Amino acid sequence: MFSNITLASLFSPSDWLGLPKSYSAHGDQVGHLMDVINWFMIALFVGWTIFFFVCLFKFNQKKNKKAQYHGVKNHVSTHLEVGVIIVEAVLLLGFALPLWGKRTDSYDKVMEENPVRVRAIGYQFGWKYHYAGNDGKFGFIDRDLVSYQGDPCIDPNDPNGFDDFLASTLKLPVDRPAIVQVTSTDVIHNFSIIPMRIQQDAIPGKDIPMWFTPIKELETSVVCGQLCGEGHADMVGTMVVESEKTFSTWSNDMSVAAYEENKAAYDKRQAAAAEVSPSAHH
Repeated sequence: MFSNITLASLFSPSDWLGLPKSYSAHGDQVGHLMDVINWFMIALFVGWTIFFFVCLFKFNQKKNKKAQYHGVKNHVSTHLEVGVIIVEAVLLLGFALPLWGKRTDSYDKVMEENPVRVRAIGYQFGWKYHYAGNDGKFGFIDRDLVSYQGDPCIDPNDPNGFDDFLASTLKLPVDRPAIVQVTSTDVIHNFSIIPMRIQQDAIPGKDIPMWFTPIKELETSVVCGQLCGEGHADMVGTMVVESEKTFSTWSNDMSVAAYEENKAAYDKRQAAAAEVSPSAHH
């Protein structure tokens, strides 16, 4: 029964609250920060609860028939409030900002590690995934071309986009960095993968990158963390982390099929334009 309980989990409020296990390379850093904050909140809860009951006992009506209007004469409460402010400042300046800075500064390094490139496109109420294909380059994104919910808006005449493909499930290889560019075609959503310890707002008209490295194979849910309409609670997608071999086979097959289809459509448009051009000239 207790075989999976570790010393670390015994002292982790996040584990007590049922937070799913971390499956990303940076997840332990986030988990540590969350535990520090939770312990601080527990201390505040216990402290203020004790203070509340002390006040109930010390200032009850039986002991104090007449109200006093001069207020508290000592400065204990002021010192406590200053102490809380100092601890909050330490959490922000000593933990949160350095962690955020470290994550932000790692983008260029991740780009050098052959990451998987994919766009997560939110819409009411679901997600679509636009992969860069075998060339690793997205086709030109022209947002004026949007014609349906979750439209990737790929310029059909850009050769870089011929091998781009769409998927309804976010598939990624294990132990390889992934850069997910989050966007939306209607309202603001939030792309959240709890086991990866990462989330990012999906804002119409913007592609905002987030990056992480899955360290174990799994299948999990992708949820919207921002109230986005009456179907918000049902806006749940799927992410699958699989072996590099399985992912590469799937990605290559999807990319090749997309290239053949998009290239054929492009050639057809070019031929049609060539036929129209001489007649228009006459």
